[in-house]
Amino acid sequence: MKSFVFAAISVLSSLGGVFATTTSPILMTINGKPVYKSEFEYIYNKNNANNSLEKHDIQDYVNLFVNFKLKVEEAKAQGLDTTKSFLTELTGYRTQLTTPYLTDKKVDESVLLEAYDRMKEDVDVSHILIRIQANASPADTLKAWMEINNIFKKLPKEDFAKIAKSVSQDQSATENAGHIGWISAFRTVYPFETMAYKTAVGNISKPVRTAFGYHIIKVHARRKSLGEVLVAHIMKFTKNGDEEMNKKAKITIDSIYNRLQLGDNFGTIATTLSQDKGSAAKNGELPWFGTGRMVPEFETAAFALKNNGDISQPIQTAYGWHIIKLIDSKGLASFESMKDDIEKKVKRDERANLGKKSFLNKLKLDYNLQVNKANVAEYYKLLTKTPPVIDSAFLAEAKKLDKSLLSFGGKNLTQQDFTSYLKKNNKIDKATAVDVIDEKLNNFIDSELMSYEDAQLEKKHDEFRFLMQEYHDGILLFEVSNKEVWDKATKDTDGLDKYFKAHKSKYNWDKPHFKGRIIYCKNSETLKAAQAIIKKSNNDSIDKFLTTRLNDSIKNVKIEKGIFVQGENKEVDYQIFKQKEKNEPSKEYPLALVIGKTIKTEPEDYTDVRGMVTADYQEFLEQEWIKTLKAKYNVKIENDILKTIKTN
Repeated sequence: MKSFVFAAISVLSSLGGVFATTTSPILMTINGKPVYKSEFEYIYNKNNANNSLEKHDIQDYVNLFVNFKLKVEEAKAQGLDTTKSFLTELTGYRTQLTTPYLTDKKVDESVLLEAYDRMKEDVDVSHILIRIQANASPADTLKAWMEINNIFKKLPKEDFAKIAKSVSQDQSATENAGHIGWISAFRTVYPFETMAYKTAVGNISKPVRTAFGYHIIKVHARRKSLGEVLVAHIMKFTKNGDEEMNKKAKITIDSIYNRLQLGDNFGTIATTLSQDKGSAAKNGELPWFGTGRMVPEFETAAFALKNNGDISQPIQTAYGWHIIKLIDSKGLASFESMKDDIEKKVKRDERANLGKKSFLNKLKLDYNLQVNKANVAEYYKLLTKTPPVIDSAFLAEAKKLDKSLLSFGGKNLTQQDFTSYLKKNNKIDKATAVDVIDEKLNNFIDSELMSYEDAQLEKKHDEFRFLMQEYHDGILLFEVSNKEVWDKATKDTDGLDKYFKAHKSKYNWDKPHFKGRIIYCKNSETLKAAQAIIKKSNNDSIDKFLTTRLNDSIKNVKIEKGIFVQGENKEVDYQIFKQKEKNEPSKEYPLALVIGKTIKTEPEDYTDVRGMVTADYQEFLEQEWIKTLKAKYNVKIENDILKTIKTN
């Protein structure tokens, strides 16, 4: 709870502080508080852009702006800017807005373009893998490194496939001799993908580390992207070692192929005979796919089909026999049309943090980050257990340390600050004290740099500052307007009635209206019972008596209540307005009883025209409220500054 309150107060402080120190001239003063030219200029031009639905000249907009700021000032006076709901909402908006300001946009864009460029080309690869855990000890890491390097030295003189089959720790290597097939962007982990695209055809890469271990990659070929295909298939499963099952599957798939050649419907056969139940329910149709999404045999056969409607001969994969039908195909779309999809994929990928890492490196230079290595080394000495663990004993000793640890941008952080961070972030995935502390320190530095930069955003970026002010004032405007006008108007029945009576002629109708009920009945017995109840009931209790007495396990009556003008309800038109065309009754409620009265041109009560009266009453309350606010808060406008406003 404390951390939230402090964060929210920090947001408010940064808003107030930034506007207080801006070099923009003061355009107006409201209740003794300055409003700067830059803020007004930003909001005016934003709301009067070429695509705006309603445009205002400067003077008209000044009046609107002053009224807006008066309401915000009143919201502050009422303490609405200190409520938890307000602080939570504003902090949430700020979190969303900061994202594009806390990354290297050029790097982010280059990552997207790099991915798109790679999507233009497919690469046929094999690999050899020596597995290693992400948190492996230095000894295990060294062992794996030496093993992969020994393999790398042998490869120029020996067959890659043969070695992959014998030593690769990829489980599929015994079957495919390390051959993965065609890949494109996002089909493998990012370091693997990058090395594959950097390696020339026929060459073998140097060892590359990924989350799975060390790889050596061989590139067999490159080709222009085949795009994507939409296919349907009919499938019969096979099982390795089950000769009888496999023989039956082959006979069945050949029989199906013959039927297709004679003109049988592919979708019908897929629905009834394909053993891939997921696609069988859709006439055999699979989702669109491109390179690397299917097993090589299936992919090759699918992309070999040239014309929509073409059907492949039966092809076999590790999963069974397939017959494939081409439904549609498409090439690679433009970068702009794919950008959103690429961004989503990048966010799930290791390359997602490249922009942030680049941004942090720039911050370290810009803010002149200095780290006291000697004081960092004191943590190495305290972390003595094997394997290392950040436990209570370590933290008790670390709390005694209180020297300067690092500084940037005029800010100094001590060992105490780092110890507090370690207490909250005590999970370890490194094997040595040095690796643990170095990783934690780097994360601590990144966190502090980001927090510091976040706090500077209003000072460094005008647009961000204006947006935050806009959200801040907009939330307050909604809350205070709801309290003083909108909600008040809907609940103030006496006020609505008084306003209606004072302006009654404003709401006169051009045509007579019928005010009452249409009671729809299931049969003649229900109709007679309803008529009897109506004679004995007053107007307010009719609905209750009808529904409680006539509707039990079966709904015998349905009531429609309201005010109707001719043309709105056919039953009212026929029975009340005496139109010749009789209403066609529904089968469920064939009989109808209409009760009520005809009102010529004047509504009897504000409830007869509630919507219009409420809207007008809200406008009345708004104007009265503005008068009160102008009397309460002093407004001073600097007309000389107003003349210098730059418009779009």
